[in-house]
Amino acid sequence: MPKVLFYAAARAAAGVTQAEISAQTLGELVTNLGKSLPALGKVLPGCSYLLNGTACKDSSTLLSDSDQIDVLPRFAGG
Repeated sequence: MPKVLFYAAARAAAGVTQAEISAQTLGELVTNLGKSLPALGKVLPGCSYLLNGTACKDSSTLLSDSDQIDVLPRFAGG
């Protein structure tokens, strides 16, 4: 299963620093995260996602079990 790491407000909402979630695509992963961690589901729409260190915006991107996804909420400040 892909490994998911949470940062800042996403970590606070998830209540954990990381998780492993079964999903075939990035979109499915985001949906599954929201279902398994409802408080996080409220934060996810404003998040950015890194797939193995590279920004990923395409929800149809296929995932593999060895992938790492970083969930980055919007950050305040400059």
